[in-house]
Amino acid sequence: MKTFDYIIVLKKRNHTTVDNVSQIMLLIAVIAFIGNAANGAINWISSISFAALTAGWGIFCIWQKKKGTPPFFRFGLLLGAMGWYSMEDGLWIALIYLLAAMLEKQVKFPEEIAFDENEIVFNSFPKKRYEWAALNNVVLKDGLLTLDFKNDQLIQKELESETTKNTEEEFNAFTKALIEKTAYVS
Repeated sequence: MKTFDYIIVLKKRNHTTVDNVSQIMLLIAVIAFIGNAANGAINWISSISFAALTAGWGIFCIWQKKKGTPPFFRFGLLLGAMGWYSMEDGLWIALIYLLAAMLEKQVKFPEEIAFDENEIVFNSFPKKRYEWAALNNVVLKDGLLTLDFKNDQLIQKELESETTKNTEEEFNAFTKALIEKTAYVS
């Protein structure tokens, strides 16, 4: 595992859209499972079971959200994937639910930017890596991180928590030294 000199945690993103899509997917799965059982499917007991478990997880997530805890729908989406897989011709939909369950974790992971002597890494999906030679300037000031690229791209991100003046000065000296070092090499 690589060790970075600095890891900057960015302000949390709003996950309302992801949560709403997850809730709609759970609702569709519950309705489909109940419909499958009502149509007299051979595995109607498993359809009812998956409907109850998926609905239960969805209700638990809504309850968590009302308490102020961020909900994670991936377990319910996994239950939905298993339920779809157990249904006739449900393989493709099961794969969609499985993909949604895997991506929810990545989407809700706190956004971070890591800095070391060799590169800058954004923990997005897929990871974005930038060499120091691609940058004109990197500045951390007043809770705002600014990356100025040589190709006229500018990235500004708000930090999750406040930093001290001493930390800002130390970080800015670190980035300035690395940018100057790569400027002489290029």
